[in-house]
Amino acid sequence: MHTIKQKPTATAIQPSLSALFLISFLFPMLAMLFLLTGPHSMETAIAWMMPFWLILFADFLNIKVKQTFPPITNDHVYNFLLLILAIMQIANIWLLLEMAALLEWNSFETTTTSIFNLLAIKVIIGTSSSFSGIVTAHELIHKLGWMSKLLGRLLLSLVCYEHFYTEHLYGHHLNVGRQNDAATARFGESFHEYWLRTIPEQFLNAWKLETQRLNLQHNHLSTVLQHRVLQGLIVETGLMVLIIIVFGWTALLAFLLQAVAAVRKLEAVNYIEHWGLECNAEEQKQHTVLSWETDSWMTFHSLLGLSRHTDHHRHAGKPFQRLEYCPVSPQLPYGYFATIFLCIFVNKRFQAIARQQLQTLKLGPFRQEF
Repeated sequence: MHTIKQKPTATAIQPSLSALFLISFLFPMLAMLFLLTGPHSMETAIAWMMPFWLILFADFLNIKVKQTFPPITNDHVYNFLLLILAIMQIANIWLLLEMAALLEWNSFETTTTSIFNLLAIKVIIGTSSSFSGIVTAHELIHKLGWMSKLLGRLLLSLVCYEHFYTEHLYGHHLNVGRQNDAATARFGESFHEYWLRTIPEQFLNAWKLETQRLNLQHNHLSTVLQHRVLQGLIVETGLMVLIIIVFGWTALLAFLLQAVAAVRKLEAVNYIEHWGLECNAEEQKQHTVLSWETDSWMTFHSLLGLSRHTDHHRHAGKPFQRLEYCPVSPQLPYGYFATIFLCIFVNKRFQAIARQQLQTLKLGPFRQEF
């Protein structure tokens, strides 16, 4: 059985210069430019999707992180980066609604053009909302300050997934790798099977956690309104009603398309981060390796250190720029973008690669008895 009994050795790669994390602005900037110049013709809408596919295929090159600059130790720089990313995500949702409100459906030509614009919204804004909006929210909800947590919950509400706050912090991090963790993909489970299982399980588990926290058997109104999952539902429902009133039904459709696309990518990340890594309660206490790792340059910088996931689970409150690479964890074949493509569209290939590595490292179902 592989365990982590101390911090990674000197062979672990340390955080890079903060300027490299500016790559995280790539997705929201492209999304913003797309929205500011829309609606688009059918040909232009297709062309706008090309940079996102190029980033995906570039990730197949699997360029590794190299430490060439000393890290910046001032955490305020990184906190400011998170704030700007959050503001851009909120601005992009507003621009999305304005653009979608301009789409027309009064002829075959305008209907076709509108459909291609919505398809581009799904790809471009959905990708940005996931890899910028949700990743930023993930970092914010792990911080101690209530304002950071509130901003993180707001960003999650913009993809109709606010309950992730409760489930991720108080469910996933406590139960990762165990059968009662909805976000841990089981050995042999396809992404399609995982997607259908994890969505309702995570929501129901978040609701249960909040109900237990508040001890709601008396159902006092003042207590019920403290239910964070219920708060999220109220905010998300109110937001959708407001969108219909101000921007119309097409805007709501566009909003929901980007939300579903963003959540699907989030759960694809969850899928590849923990697939097949299982343990019991005692093994979990011994810091059993429960996360897949990648040293992809593109993934590390564009997703705010999310790929250093083993260290994140060992030190959940550690800022993204200080997370360390763990070489003893099982390694994904590519960065997150390419591996997500693999797990969604060529899932049997992904499982074959992952199964072989788990067997070699004697992890997951191949681990030795504790």
